[in-house]
Amino acid sequence: MIGKLTGTLSEKNPPQVLVDCGGVGYEVQVPMSTFYNLPALGERVSLLTHLVVREDAHLLYGFATDSERATFRELVKISGVGPRTALSVLSGMSVAELSQAITQQQAGRLVKVPGIGKKTAERLLLELKGKLGADLGASGAAPDAQGDILQALVALGYSDKEAAAALKALPPEVGVSEGIKLALKALAKA
Repeated sequence: MIGKLTGTLSEKNPPQVLVDCGGVGYEVQVPMSTFYNLPALGERVSLLTHLVVREDAHLLYGFATDSERATFRELVKISGVGPRTALSVLSGMSVAELSQAITQQQAGRLVKVPGIGKKTAERLLLELKGKLGADLGASGAAPDAQGDILQALVALGYSDKEAAAALKALPPEVGVSEGIKLALKALAKA
């Protein structure tokens, strides 16, 4: 099993990179979150990897962080979710955003990822619940109220990132209606 590659970054063709390790070039598929944080061509790069062995190919997937690789491994364990779909999920949202969507059971956020339909999103929510859900106690509002506030802000036209930033500023244990009012005031000032 190839667990990590360290070498010179030779090529970058999203979502694939070529890493030269002592004269051997490894083609590695990476999520866009990793791709955007890669160094320039010719620079030294280190990627955590996951090797998928199929009858017709050996495919190497690379990740900048251990949390991305662990999430990828959890995703590919799910029936009907292959490495390509898992890579698409990690390219469409960060591990933190995915954890929040799982914790709050928000299929709508998962459906926004290309290649993820309603049934797959529901399967992801079911299979990953408890495995990937983040502890949201540190982000202000109570988890049940937080999901409702976030959905309301997104429905009003704010992006997921704007809504999440507004949630972090809310006091602990705020109610839904009060939380929405406070979040809207904070967003209006920004």
